[in-house]
Amino acid sequence: MKTLPSSGAAVILITLPLFLFILRGAPALPELVVHGKPAKKVQNVADMTHKVPKHHQTMATGNPGIPENHPEISGNHGTSESSLNNLNDTASNSGTGMVVAGKPEAAEAGAAILRSGGNATDAAISALLVLSVKHIGAFCIGGEAPMLVYDAARDEVKVLSGQGAAPLDPEAIAWYMANGIPGTSIRAAAVPAVIDLAVTALQHYGTISFEDAAEATLRILDDGGPTWYIDTSGSDTVDTGRDWYSDLAATLRKLIEAERTAIGTRNEKLQAVSNRFYRGDIADELDAWYREQDGFLRKRDLAAHVTHIEDPVQVAYRGYTVYKVGPWTQGPYLLQTLNLLNGFDVKGMEHLSADYIHTVTEAMKLALADRDAWYGDPRFNSVPMTALLSGEYSDVRRPLIDMQSASEEVVPGDPWIMEPRSATAVPYTEQGGTTTLVASDRWGNVVALTPSGLGSQAGSGGKTGVIHGARLVSLNTWEGHPNRIEPGKRPRITLTPTLVLKDGKPVIAISIAGGDLQDQVALQLLLNHIEFGMLPDEASRSPRFNTNHHTGSFGQGPPAIGSLRLQNRIPEEVVAELKRRGHRPETTDGGIGGSAMLYVDPETGMMYGAGSAVQSGD
Repeated sequence: MKTLPSSGAAVILITLPLFLFILRGAPALPELVVHGKPAKKVQNVADMTHKVPKHHQTMATGNPGIPENHPEISGNHGTSESSLNNLNDTASNSGTGMVVAGKPEAAEAGAAILRSGGNATDAAISALLVLSVKHIGAFCIGGEAPMLVYDAARDEVKVLSGQGAAPLDPEAIAWYMANGIPGTSIRAAAVPAVIDLAVTALQHYGTISFEDAAEATLRILDDGGPTWYIDTSGSDTVDTGRDWYSDLAATLRKLIEAERTAIGTRNEKLQAVSNRFYRGDIADELDAWYREQDGFLRKRDLAAHVTHIEDPVQVAYRGYTVYKVGPWTQGPYLLQTLNLLNGFDVKGMEHLSADYIHTVTEAMKLALADRDAWYGDPRFNSVPMTALLSGEYSDVRRPLIDMQSASEEVVPGDPWIMEPRSATAVPYTEQGGTTTLVASDRWGNVVALTPSGLGSQAGSGGKTGVIHGARLVSLNTWEGHPNRIEPGKRPRITLTPTLVLKDGKPVIAISIAGGDLQDQVALQLLLNHIEFGMLPDEASRSPRFNTNHHTGSFGQGPPAIGSLRLQNRIPEEVVAELKRRGHRPETTDGGIGGSAMLYVDPETGMMYGAGSAVQSGD
């Protein structure tokens, strides 16, 4: 690879759903590759945290050049085929950054970009493309990946939407309204979003070419692979009947050819990549396949696709500013929960006490009820986001939390008139795979993504090798609901990265895999740090809990009223007290959500990163 312009080395954390890595009776841990010299071996999940001093606080302004004494990666990069008690994983630590990935190939791809002088976005996009092959079934190149970016040069947080939409054809929408949204066929697929996300991220925040970003992925594809893959949302084996490795390699080379032959600036050359995929011969091939499969997507849907760069939503909590993607994801309900908790002495509660678990759970129930009643694509609906995130609204909702009794209602409020209870009732019908990625570089840029390819069972897209997801299943067919399917509408998805700033500088990045429980886990990681002072390793190892007291996001199933799942490391007496208060607790020796968490100490610049083993979810 040629020498690349640099915005500094990066921290990359990528964790994958561990139900894919069950070996010798124990889940494999995320791969760890750190940019620099060899360090100690990681023996267990408690050790899976590495600190990197952030020597350079200067913000990048484009192409600052390659730093002096630019370190190289050395040592064994480990294997994902290790048990919890025997993780043969070597870390490196040179004071410039680290890479943690659920597949060693993805980790090395990011590390190679860093060695060549690329920045955090460059490394993340390279790792992302590798994951679309090496972790197919959990994430696919025809899937989605919402992205939050803190850009140090501009001192701002932005959202890259990374989510495709429903078909534009009104007749297709009429079919969904009459027949429902299928779970796994090509009719459940949204427009593929990953290629344009990669292009947009590189145009606005990266420094390398698409060709460089795809180099590692092409090497993997050229080595060949099976015609089948496992859809992690249902553990089904899907045989494509084609050598989709070769097909996808040919597609990527067409995109690289478009970039090479385009005339103009770097950004114009990158745009040629998207144009060929969404508006050229690749779009023609996909259109033909959609028709063969009796799907509804067409070339005009691809041509209309744009990765929107949007403002995030945010709230202040205990001196921190927490940022989430807007209401086309479930992310804002985490912010609503924080607003509710602002009225409690959370720090004064013993961590994982009955009071703590009860209060957090009841606050989440209220916020989730609002999610289910009010959230949807704001380009189509007037979502009362300002009101939902206001202190006034939290104040009228907070008294609904009874410290001695668990709620057995699903109670959305009415933010339009500031009433604690809404007359709106959420209907129900009886109708995953996700990964995580966060990155930070020494120049102060921070990125968080939540990539996914939910329900990828439609097979490979003709001769393109593009495997699609099934994200339209997160829309509904309820008349008048803000998340009802419409032409060109994005589904209200669960994918929900998190960024946190303190005194205007990024300190925390979180990405979670786990479907509806993603922000329940993210919330607990935040509270573990903000309220109880835990660094990522301790925060990630701490026992977790979650509730399904909400509408399901995959088929709109009814809530499990009063449900509360707790890891069995939580004391029995706490579980008994929660049951006395009316919860319906169940304990598990398994995990709850998989996480990637990055913390940058604002005083010392030290970087701390940890990834927990991912459990099932989307």
